[in-house]
Amino acid sequence: MTTESLVDQPAVVTAGQLRAGTISAREVVHAHLARIDEVDAAVNAVVTRTPELALDRARELDDHRSRTGTTVGSLHGLPIVHKDLLLTAGVRTTFGSPGFADFVPTVDDPLVVRLRNAGSVMVGKSNTPELGAGSHTFNPVFGLTRNPWDPTRSCGGSSGGAAVAVACGMAALADGSDLGGSLRNPPGFCGVVGLRPSIGRVPGTGPMATRARLGVEGPIARTVADVALLLGAMAGPHPAAPTALADPGIDFLPPLEPLDGAVRVAFSIDLGDLAVDAQVRAAVEGLVPTLEHLGWSVRDGHPDLDGADRAFEVIRSWYSASRQRAFTEAQRAAVKDVIKAERAKGEALTAMELSAAFATETRLVRAAVRFFADVDLFICPVTQVPAFPADQEWVTEIDGRTMSSYIEWMRVCSRITVLGVPALSLPVGFTPDGLPIGVQIVGPHGADRRVLRAGAMVEAALGLPRRPPLEALRR
Repeated sequence: MTTESLVDQPAVVTAGQLRAGTISAREVVHAHLARIDEVDAAVNAVVTRTPELALDRARELDDHRSRTGTTVGSLHGLPIVHKDLLLTAGVRTTFGSPGFADFVPTVDDPLVVRLRNAGSVMVGKSNTPELGAGSHTFNPVFGLTRNPWDPTRSCGGSSGGAAVAVACGMAALADGSDLGGSLRNPPGFCGVVGLRPSIGRVPGTGPMATRARLGVEGPIARTVADVALLLGAMAGPHPAAPTALADPGIDFLPPLEPLDGAVRVAFSIDLGDLAVDAQVRAAVEGLVPTLEHLGWSVRDGHPDLDGADRAFEVIRSWYSASRQRAFTEAQRAAVKDVIKAERAKGEALTAMELSAAFATETRLVRAAVRFFADVDLFICPVTQVPAFPADQEWVTEIDGRTMSSYIEWMRVCSRITVLGVPALSLPVGFTPDGLPIGVQIVGPHGADRRVLRAGAMVEAALGLPRRPPLEALRR
């Protein structure tokens, strides 16, 4: 096989070839490392590279298969990038912050361990905004990551490097994390697929795992089946995660069979009151005939989201302040001003303000249960704007409406976060000048496979191109 075909084909195809023994892990890793060398200078997505470790790991996997005739796991030999927020033993983990620029962990994050045990091969770390704060990937340690469809545009965030890496074929798969949209916004801007799983689907093992419901980890890849493949390795109970869902990861592996019967879809462009760019509106509204052609019934509507913005912002500030308690004074002083302001908000919260936010979260989660008793899926945009200029720190205006903060422009995602439900980010079209536009396919809590099956049906019906114009990046 050519290097080009190895890095551009779906991960599920590569995985099948590795299982059959028609290609080796070394061939696959060499091909992806070559693509990194070829195009990453133009986009700056893989900020810490690990080629020697990757090739050593590939040799180990090939030797295992040669000795036993079996593969290590569902991700055997597949190159992956880990977000630079995940601890990787012996490999620099900076969180995009000057206070951690030289930090080299001695232990792996439990998710890194789980993915390695499934056979993955780390080829590097993917760029992220400082401490993962914001939906535009830049930081003072590594600089700006650019959109592969148009390098003058943002790739989104905070899993921006992850989305760019898989879009460009520098990795077959990528992990990411999502608080207010970080597994959804970057795939939306970069024309790939991301899944914010149900709360508890990917076990949370951090110090606030039993209470901090907003943040999750999940998969990013080029196709829905590839996302399902990675979710299958991520999901499942963990002894350090008492709130993890019990379903084993194998339940989410492809193939993804089509949904049966009449599928009831609620559809909203603006969640009732959000500003949405006209180009996004046109592309998302243009999806409706495809849904109806699939035999799905589509009606206007959205879940109860009253109070979601305030609840999200309060809990997010509390989480930010709590997380930074473990920092040294020098590390706290080194963060950017918006993070300092977020921390100050969290530290100033009263117990009653936090209690009210958690009560609103609970009310909206219960309302979502009632909402999904009457519909199977909810579909809305994944971003309110197309990818914006990369030299702009955040979106300050949408459709004539001023945005008051660096997170307000992503409320189409952050409101869904509060519900704790699975949300698939899926490309559905392009702007006239070739920027990807996507939607969220949302289901009830626990229905991760349902949204994956739905996404695979829409993906097949649309048949959109998956590869950005790499020729421009090679110059």
